[in-house]
Amino acid sequence: MARIICIDYGGKRTGLAVTDPLKIIATALTTIDTRELIPFLKKYFLQEQIELILIGEPLNLNDTATHATSLVHNAIKQLQKEFPTVPIKTIDERFTSKMASRAMIDMGMKKKDRQKKGNVDQIAATIMLQEYMNSIG
Repeated sequence: MARIICIDYGGKRTGLAVTDPLKIIATALTTIDTRELIPFLKKYFLQEQIELILIGEPLNLNDTATHATSLVHNAIKQLQKEFPTVPIKTIDERFTSKMASRAMIDMGMKKKDRQKKGNVDQIAATIMLQEYMNSIG
């Protein structure tokens, strides 16, 4: 069974989360240097069947573009070029970093570990993926 992968795309780092094959649970996968995203995904897609790529779309509260929106749109174009058979959907990523920070506190993660920005990125991707799965039922 195929998985869904979610990308929290950033200028420097990108957080990744993935579903289990039955699409029941969203799990943090990793955080990578954004320049390594395509090579990482190429290797990962050889090992795992992926049916959908979700990517967080940064928007302001009034639904206008942020400084990072164009970066994400460019990344989507690159993903479509590299993986033309895999559908790509955007998902609202507003507040996911704040939710991720709160989740780390609630999980009892040590302050030193919470300060690692890569942890926030992969947890934000996990939150987006779980929200998507909840929305599709």
